[in-house]
Amino acid sequence: MATAVNNDIVVEAVGLTKVFSDFWLRQKAVAVDGISFEIRRDEIFGLLGPNGSGKSTTIKMILGLLHRSKGNLTVFGKDPTDVAVKRRIGYLPEESYMYRFLTPVETLDFYGKLFGLPRAIRRSRIDELLEMVGMTHAANRPVGEFSKGMARRLGIAQALINDPDLLILDEPTSGLDPLGSRQVKDLLLDLGRRGKTILLSSHQLDDVQDVCDRMVILYGGKIRSEGTVDELLEDSGRTVITTPRLDAATVTTIERIIRETAHVEVERVAAPRQRLEDLFLQIVERARNDRASTSGAGAGGPTAAFLRGEENAGSGLIAELEAVPAAKPVVAAAQAAPIAPVADAAVLTELVTGKPSAPVGKVEPAASPSKSTKAPAPPQDVDRSVIDDLLGGGGNP
Repeated sequence: MATAVNNDIVVEAVGLTKVFSDFWLRQKAVAVDGISFEIRRDEIFGLLGPNGSGKSTTIKMILGLLHRSKGNLTVFGKDPTDVAVKRRIGYLPEESYMYRFLTPVETLDFYGKLFGLPRAIRRSRIDELLEMVGMTHAANRPVGEFSKGMARRLGIAQALINDPDLLILDEPTSGLDPLGSRQVKDLLLDLGRRGKTILLSSHQLDDVQDVCDRMVILYGGKIRSEGTVDELLEDSGRTVITTPRLDAATVTTIERIIRETAHVEVERVAAPRQRLEDLFLQIVERARNDRASTSGAGAGGPTAAFLRGEENAGSGLIAELEAVPAAKPVVAAAQAAPIAPVADAAVLTELVTGKPSAPVGKVEPAASPSKSTKAPAPPQDVDRSVIDDLLGGGGNP
């Protein structure tokens, strides 16, 4: 039973602590101070907190980029520095570091090679990822020309190139417009439904609220609160009643009943307001329907097929084709068979001299007694060695 529970835990931290020291090993700052949490398989886990709360330091320890000062930390049941663990992780840092002179296609191909992906799989995944993040139209532009939002989209594609089991995103919506932010959150929800384990670090509260199953809130390197979104956001001191639009007389009657029966005053009566993000998306959708154009990043496409688990069908076909034995080369077949005489000497003579000769295989009629039977002299401008070479296939000594 214990083994099953351990297999269900992707990341486990117990008393995790990181202390930064100076050259003389004197303590300078306690970035992470004895935190304990676990990230379970197939869930979206939020790491929430203001700048300097220890989020990025915790992520770097999970990635094996920083060594912990105290406590225990395991990823997939192993030490974070294990290379086999790193192959199963996709990571988007807070700042997207890209080679400015490479194009998106070259960038994704480079990262695919680092993971040892075959060329055919790299090409397929690159096309799917660029379509997914809305970068197909900019596939061959240098990354140095991109805005921060477009570079962020490419960074998300880079984090998914190896189809990771654990996806770690540090401020994934930083620099994105509301449309891009909504797309990233929809992508995370879709990946979560398909069995991906995701660690989302952000100080954007809406991002965490919209997509995370559980979260911890850090401040000063310590966990100040943790739980599910519903547990942390429930307001037990108020009651909300939602109805269709009511007229003023009905509202007055309801207020009187509540005051007389519950002995409390209605704090506020107002028409509900939609979120600014929803209004923005509605405006953009109307503009798309009117076929308005934009020179920035385009709308993202569907989730990449390999992330939906549909890559095996295509790769199986490729493997089947690669398994078919190659046809024997024509040259080799020709060398194996004896070479028949190419043509009659008379034909070759005609080709070399440009003068007509008797048709191949045709017998000339017998000479008439009244005419001379003297045979015509052979042409003098023909190099006999050329004809011999063509008939015999070899050169003159």
